[in-house]
Amino acid sequence: MRIHHLNLASMRELDSPDGRPSQPAVCHALLVETPASGLVLVESGLGLDDVADPAVHLEREWTELVEPVLSPAETAVRQVAALGHDPADVRHIVLTHLDVDHSGGLPDFPHAEVHVMEAELKAALAQGPNRRYRPSHWAHAPRWVTYPGTGTRWLGVDGVRPLTGLPEEDFLYVPLDGHSDGHAGVAVRDGDRWLLHAGDAYFYHGELAREPRPHPLMDLVQLQAQVDEGRRLSSQERLRSLANDHGVAVFSAHDPWELTEYSQ
Repeated sequence: MRIHHLNLASMRELDSPDGRPSQPAVCHALLVETPASGLVLVESGLGLDDVADPAVHLEREWTELVEPVLSPAETAVRQVAALGHDPADVRHIVLTHLDVDHSGGLPDFPHAEVHVMEAELKAALAQGPNRRYRPSHWAHAPRWVTYPGTGTRWLGVDGVRPLTGLPEEDFLYVPLDGHSDGHAGVAVRDGDRWLLHAGDAYFYHGELAREPRPHPLMDLVQLQAQVDEGRRLSSQERLRSLANDHGVAVFSAHDPWELTEYSQ
């Protein structure tokens, strides 16, 4: 399989606590070329509708806080095409959760199967339009593929499940709730190692250290967004173990310095 690391939405500039150059926050996504299952998109970022009409598809306060660039060239559908692929070949979209900046690109791939945890979809459908969930992102009635919060044990983590319709030896859902009700990570095999897209389970690479180092601004954002602090911190402990004890290559959705590292 060939794996591309993409940025599906640049956001406000972030200073680096460890002296690196400042960079805009990102929406880190994966595009995976599989031999038999077409293209697999992990996260969908912001989409063409969001860029064209943010007043309708994005919440005003969120837009003012996050400061998205809103560039059509950064949308997944345009980047898939720029890589020489037909967007219709994106057969699977796997989401860590349904927050606005993770689900906005869904309408650009109306025929893709959209994988999400049952608890996440239930929470999103139960709430009206708000800062977190934007129903216009799934008004086209996606082909949902949902998963319960149960599964098998993988590298010390319980509840892990293979993804339906994808090679079970290459794609796994890893429960990492707390940021949202049904938040999960997406593990993808990359040769002889595992990549783990941890979504918003943490926001800054320093949080994965055995002695965690938070980012002041990003830590404030995740504290405001969490639905359960205890579950979120427990998920972070699982991620530290996966990264430090099992050699899993863990990265989050919005840390620009991680994206720079994985894009090299």
